[in-house]
Amino acid sequence: MKRDSRLSITLHALLHMAERETVTSEELAACLSTNPVVVRRTMAGLREAGLVRSEKGHGGGWSLARDLAAVSLADVHAALGEPAFFAIGNRTESPGCLVEQAVNAAMDGALRDAEALLVRRLEGISLADLSHDFQQRTAIRRQQMKEQNHVG
Repeated sequence: MKRDSRLSITLHALLHMAERETVTSEELAACLSTNPVVVRRTMAGLREAGLVRSEKGHGGGWSLARDLAAVSLADVHAALGEPAFFAIGNRTESPGCLVEQAVNAAMDGALRDAEALLVRRLEGISLADLSHDFQQRTAIRRQQMKEQNHVG
């Protein structure tokens, strides 16, 4: 089953952007293994939501418009048009069968509750939190590389 990875890809791009003043669509596309057109389309939606800005011309590119701590993962999800979190759903939306109606009601309620819980969790995680995690992982990797180079 194909999963919608737009949120993950966009968060990845935003964290790369946090490392530099500006990043071109081509540079982001290389980081994300995608096409610059896909990057421009995604960034245009984020620009409309006030999360990024763009500078045209020589030396231009994309940059963050807000502080990392001021942007939650839920903000990014909303800027992407709130793509569905789950790939499961009802067989038929308006069934005539009473059994299927009961199944749909239970599934709809469970999915609504799960999505609300996930959105609340995403509201509590900022881009700064992800950046901090990345920085810690980078420090650990550097230490491991240093220790490996001094062994033997």
